[in-house]
Amino acid sequence: MGNTFLRKSALVIRIALVILASSLFSTVSSASLTNPQSASDNSLASVRQSDLTARTSDGKLLRLPAAEHMRRANVYMSNRAFAEAREHWESVLKNYPQDSNVPSAMFGIGRSYFQERQYQEAFAVYDRLRKSYPQTKDGREALNFSAAAALRMGRASEAADRYRMYTEQYPGGERIESAYLNVIDALREAGRLKEAAQWITRTREKFADTPTDINAQFAQLRLDVAEGNWRHAIATADVLSTQRFQKAVLTTLSEVRYLKAFSLQQLGRKDEAIATYLNIPEGVESYYGWLATQRLQSLVSENQRAAINQREEQVGSQIAVVANSYPAPYRDSILRTAKTRNLDPRFILAIIKQESVFKPLAKSPAGARGLLQLTLDAAQKYAAVVGLNTLRENQLYRPETSILVGGEYLAELSRMFPNQLEAVAASYNGGEDNVARWVKRAKQKDPGVFTAEIGFDETKAYAQKVMANYRVYRQLYTQDLRRR
Repeated sequence: MGNTFLRKSALVIRIALVILASSLFSTVSSASLTNPQSASDNSLASVRQSDLTARTSDGKLLRLPAAEHMRRANVYMSNRAFAEAREHWESVLKNYPQDSNVPSAMFGIGRSYFQERQYQEAFAVYDRLRKSYPQTKDGREALNFSAAAALRMGRASEAADRYRMYTEQYPGGERIESAYLNVIDALREAGRLKEAAQWITRTREKFADTPTDINAQFAQLRLDVAEGNWRHAIATADVLSTQRFQKAVLTTLSEVRYLKAFSLQQLGRKDEAIATYLNIPEGVESYYGWLATQRLQSLVSENQRAAINQREEQVGSQIAVVANSYPAPYRDSILRTAKTRNLDPRFILAIIKQESVFKPLAKSPAGARGLLQLTLDAAQKYAAVVGLNTLRENQLYRPETSILVGGEYLAELSRMFPNQLEAVAASYNGGEDNVARWVKRAKQKDPGVFTAEIGFDETKAYAQKVMANYRVYRQLYTQDLRRR
């Protein structure tokens, strides 16, 4: 009995020392306060060090307080160390089955699989969570993400039905408006176009005179354009053009005008198409203005060239003003990487400018690091190809490594989406599996139509900014990154 007591006491003391060490290790130094990247990486190093001492002789993780398991899991997850995060969440499920953290731990496990693109595993966890804890926020989120996982596995009809289930079970849920909109797009991907149109009407009626109403109208416009219903697309665009484009609206007046002009052009109504393209403001950051100018190049007659020249001169003047904001550092590394992978080095610069503004020590809240903001899980997929077999997080802060691995990733995306730079940029931000669905959903072979179909607001904005950067770099630099 005495030996048992001593063993238990020793275990308790060991756990207490581990937690204390973790707490001391994670104390933020004054240097970390001025360097968020350092603070985050220190936290990761701290929990890894703590985990080394919090194991049994056969390597199994010791039982820690549930809150400590959750803390360490969240540190790992924020750095995309998914397997390490899951180990702690699974310890909560095993050792504290009645703890209030269980739903959050289950959701974390599902989310980690989802971000690793292990969608079948994610779906199974989400489905179990939404059945076991339907009245919790984690349960509601699990239903939403189970639909998202099904969509990414090519089960669009099931995804639509699950989004619809969310609207029925949680009419006051946090994602109720996006659930209605997701039903529409999932039905489109499932080929259930008549039902998609019905859901557009249903969504507009439920959310009349709100941004969601406008977003449903935009869904109708995208559906019309994808299916070549040009006259209805023009009518829908005309109605949309009278709306107020608030922050929560998922389109812009320029995008709507472009889709209208594109539809007019398909009908052969050339003069109306030209007038509509000309009505899209041009500027150094205007993606649809740039596309409109490119379209006009092949449409206008010689006596209309003056209007096109004026647009181009306007942009040229703006680029001259902001030229110093578009540097071309790391020239040798970028050229070397681009040449062997058939990439335009100016496109790599456009990506770097958007990702990190050329700061090699940049780190995002999602654990992306370096010039090209690579996450370790993504980087490791391509590191072996370029001869880096033991890549670690801190190596991603090295400019040469970031450019080399990021360039390999961009080359792979370019092979997946040949001659579709918007799709490459969107993939870099939102994932190539999503982009493949959006390309298929757009149907029309036009970059502006594809960009309108991008399903994440952040990714759509990102793709447009990258293309705007690329436009400037093409005007300022030659193919070998010499200033013109």
